[in-house]
Amino acid sequence: MARIDAIVLGAGIVGTSVGLHLAKRGLAVALVDRRAPGEETSYGNAGVIEGNTVFPPAFPSDPIALLRIALKRAPEANYHLSFLPQVAPWLLQFRAASRPEQLVETARLMRPLFARAVAEHEALLAEAGAERYLRKTGWLKLYRSDRAFDALKREFALAQEFGMPLHALDPDGARELEPSLAPVFRHAVFWPLAASVADPLAVTKAYAARFAALGGVVVRGNARSLHRANACWRVETAEGPLDAAQAVVALGPFAPDVLSPLGITLPLAVKRGYHRHYRGAGNAALARPVVDMEIGYCLAPMDQGVQLDRLLPAAKGLFPLGESVETTPWMGSRPCFADSRPVIGRAPGQSGLWLAYGHAHWGLTLGPATGRLLAEMMTGATPFCDPAPYGAERFGR
Repeated sequence: MARIDAIVLGAGIVGTSVGLHLAKRGLAVALVDRRAPGEETSYGNAGVIEGNTVFPPAFPSDPIALLRIALKRAPEANYHLSFLPQVAPWLLQFRAASRPEQLVETARLMRPLFARAVAEHEALLAEAGAERYLRKTGWLKLYRSDRAFDALKREFALAQEFGMPLHALDPDGARELEPSLAPVFRHAVFWPLAASVADPLAVTKAYAARFAALGGVVVRGNARSLHRANACWRVETAEGPLDAAQAVVALGPFAPDVLSPLGITLPLAVKRGYHRHYRGAGNAALARPVVDMEIGYCLAPMDQGVQLDRLLPAAKGLFPLGESVETTPWMGSRPCFADSRPVIGRAPGQSGLWLAYGHAHWGLTLGPATGRLLAEMMTGATPFCDPAPYGAERFGR
């Protein structure tokens, strides 16, 4: 194989975006994965580009909500009792990061990435000739109780500070946007600046094709084989050993499998995500993703049908779902740090090794922005935002 400047491990939306941005800057790049681009964690998501996100998910503060989770009756969380001792330190960190003042800090630190999310996707989609997948129709969040809606005041205030428009709607106003919804909710919020894609897998593959057109190579290989070979990083691939001066770990929930043998142990936890596609019954259709916030699922219109993230009975009460497209639901993993920030930057103690993982539920949203930021750092360009909040060094303090 010809000379390679950088190896990117992981061909999901984040790794593919990193590889593409490096190739755009003239580096010879190999994108290494055990499967084809986009077929692991990036395959299963609601297709939302959340450029309008304010607060990350938080540890429940409501005693009733905590009791429902403890009794395994909550849709937003489930657990195995035997696993609790292992995950307890992370949960305590997550709870600390969910204090009101910490959530506001996180919102401010993450805003530069979210603010670029839609624009960075638009740029790559245009370059890849894949604009047809993009829908700039916003998304709709539904609230079934006055209490849940009234709790949004702080989020609305920050959204106004960030210059993010929103429209609070009653059920009639929401159904003007989405006539197929049943009026089983009391309030809705329309976020017009959010975008979505009709086929997340096709988008990742389009970015991978653009990467290849710029001279990048996609190689099947074993990411766990990453090791030092003299002054280079080496990984074993189907085409033999591959060496490069720089390597990027963009493996999402699988990153610890590669990093732990190198002495890098960052506090990552893994959540589960689910989806299944359904046809709309009759003429029912959606123009944008719709989130049933208090029950905890998203209805997202896809090329394959309407994608459902859990809780079928409630979803059928909201929207007339027809037959399922797949025989079984898809399940994947979401890599999460307790402070709800990804790691983007140098790996501690390992020269030439870079990290881009831990994006939680925002891998699709932040993939291109992450790719641009890391490529700028790796090539010595001026980063479009301060990368310090996303550095691995924060866990050593």
